Amino acid sequence: MARYSEKFKGRAVARLLAPESAAVDVVAREVGIGSGTLERWRDDVLSMPARGRAWTAAARLEAVIVTAALDEAGKSAWCREHGVYPDELLKWRTSATTALAEPEELRASPQATRQDKKRIKELERELLRKDRALAETAAPAGALKKVVALFNNGEDE
Repeated sequence: MARYSEKFKGRAVARLLAPESAAVDVVAREVGIGSGTLERWRDDVLSMPARGRAWTAAARLEAVIVTAALDEAGKSAWCREHGVYPDELLKWRTSATTALAEPEELRASPQATRQDKKRIKELERELLRKDRALAETAAPAGALKKVVALFNNGEDE
């Protein structure tokens, strides 16, 4: 019997629940698990309180989009209905806007990438040199221990 991590189960079940609400057969085919197993996992999650459910990134973004046009009362009602705190919704919105802000600045330039690769190569060379030097100094000490052990064989103090 195969064992699946809680993270894997959570992602699969999250696709079955609102707001994505994908069909069990579709998700079963995509993740390679029987539909009966997925239905059992979904039933287990639905038996938990709404707070324990996981939201996928796509579901969080959709929640932010849906609630963006609502007033405070509407947002509160939506949050109660879907088991989400308004603070969580605000964090999701902040996270989404941060992820979308100025992507050009976050990407490394080709020149920086070349410099990073060059620096990594230099560090790897230096590490290899130090490993070899350490092996050279450790080898005589190991040989000395063997010689001492051979000559002291059978002699007790």
